Order: sequence, then C-alpha cells, then structure tokens
Amino acid sequence: MSDTSGSRSTSRSRAGASRGMPALSQAAGTSVVRTVLAAALVVAGIAWIVVYLNIAQDGEQLTWMGDLRRWNFLIGFGALLLGLAFAAHPSTPLGRGRGVVWGMLGCFLIGLIWIVVYYMAGDADIPLISDLTNYNLVVGIGFMAVGFVFATHWE
Repeated sequence: MSDTSGSRSTSRSRAGASRGMPALSQAAGTSVVRTVLAAALVVAGIAWIVVYLNIAQDGEQLTWMGDLRRWNFLIGFGALLLGLAFAAHPSTPLGRGRGVVWGMLGCFLIGLIWIVVYYMAGDADIPLISDLTNYNLVVGIGFMAVGFVFATHWE
C-alpha cells in the first residue's frame, strides 16, 4: 500500500515538472535572478558602508546619509547579511554541493575573526571596528547566524 502512495507522489512531481513548474530538487538548475539578487545585496551592503565611512560620516557631503548616523551600519550590514542568506538557497551556486560548506565555514570564521579582532584591538583606531563599538558583537554573531542558515542546507 505504501508503495503505491510513493509512486503517486513521484508521478505528481513529474507531472508538475512537465507543465513548466520548477522542481524542488538540486537538479532544477541555477536561478539567475536569485543569484544576481544575492550578489547585488552583498555588493550594495558593502558599498553603503564604504560610502558612509569615507564620504557621508563627516556631514558635509551626502547630508541625508550622514543624518542616519549609526543606522547606516544596520542598513549596510543588513543588506550584506541578507544577500548571504539569499545565497544559501539551493538554487544558487553557493547553496549547493561544496558551496554550502564554503559559505558555512566562511561565515562562521568571519564572525569569529570579527569578534576576536574587536576584543584584541582594544582602543586601537581601526576605522570600522572603532566606529561600531559594542555593535561589533552583533555583526560577528550575525555572520555566524548566516553560517547556520548555510548549515541547514548542508547534506
């Protein structure tokens, strides 16, 4: 009896794939839209932080961005981490096979290194680290959280 129910679900998935519906397996292919969106979010997050630190932080240029103050870090790191989380989906190159392991370990190590550098730097004037103060812990833990997102896709 259970054998027939298994064949029904298999025939349903084949029928859905033949009607043009995407299959939910790793063999479905790479989603260019999701991959481009993930890369764009990562690049936009990094660019946002760089522009704020180098141009808008003094308040003379891009005053609208300078008025946001520390919210700029939330916007930049939020876009960066959201892009990495989108990249963990199985329809992106980083979300399949060895890419999941590289993404997971990379995010874990970046988060760990970020927190260690913050604690070891002390009062040193490292541009981004000294601007974030205790929010460095949130950034490091955020990278580790994205590492766990990758870990859930590891087979």
